[in-house]
Amino acid sequence: GYLGKYQFGLETLKTIGLKEKDSLYFLNIRKLQEKAFVTLLSKNKYDLKEYIKKYEGKIINGVKITESGILAGAHLGGPGSVIRFLDSNGKKNKKDAYGTSVRTYVRDFGGFETKGIKAVKNARIKLR
Repeated sequence: GYLGKYQFGLETLKTIGLKEKDSLYFLNIRKLQEKAFVTLLSKNKYDLKEYIKKYEGKIINGVKITESGILAGAHLGGPGSVIRFLDSNGKKNKKDAYGTSVRTYVRDFGGFETKGIKAVKNARIKLR
């Protein structure tokens, strides 16, 4: 039930402006999938900016918290699941359908360069 290279759910795609009727077009255009990923990162970076500021550099549940790790965790389970993970000191650790946890994403994708991602409140993708 997930679409494309970055395994987007339809609800997530809707949050960045892609309608369900456009999902086949989305699947066939790799460049659009890349644009959607950056758009979602921009939206999540805005939504989580206070949490990035508060938690970056701290160790939670054995994991060093970084901006890229927070953004990866948000891609897995949405910003709310990252907030719950951080605020619970790692005790609330949502897993996806395959058993991969927010903690795993935060750990495995921590330390990547994200300075080029602009925080945008209502980031939306343009189809063409």
